[in-house]
Amino acid sequence: MAITVRIPTALRRITQGQGEVTVEASTIGELIDALEREFPGMKDRLTDESGEIRKFVNFFVNDEDIRFLQGKDTSIKDGDTVAIIPAIAGGRG
Repeated sequence: MAITVRIPTALRRITQGQGEVTVEASTIGELIDALEREFPGMKDRLTDESGEIRKFVNFFVNDEDIRFLQGKDTSIKDGDTVAIIPAIAGGRG
């Protein structure tokens, strides 16, 4: 299943500057593993030591936040678009 993955600017040095890549996967967990195979070092940026998605990294499948779906077990299918969006902190105290 070909899934389009939108890569945020902060991670594009790992993908040799590509803003979009295509991988084969049927869940978000498989997608992360596929990204790691193609772009070594990606998984460390997306998951913590226990393999869970880092709190400051958000995944959206066709504009739906996976935190409100099944997290890493969220199903994806051919033609879906997954956006990886780093959380941005800041503001005035």
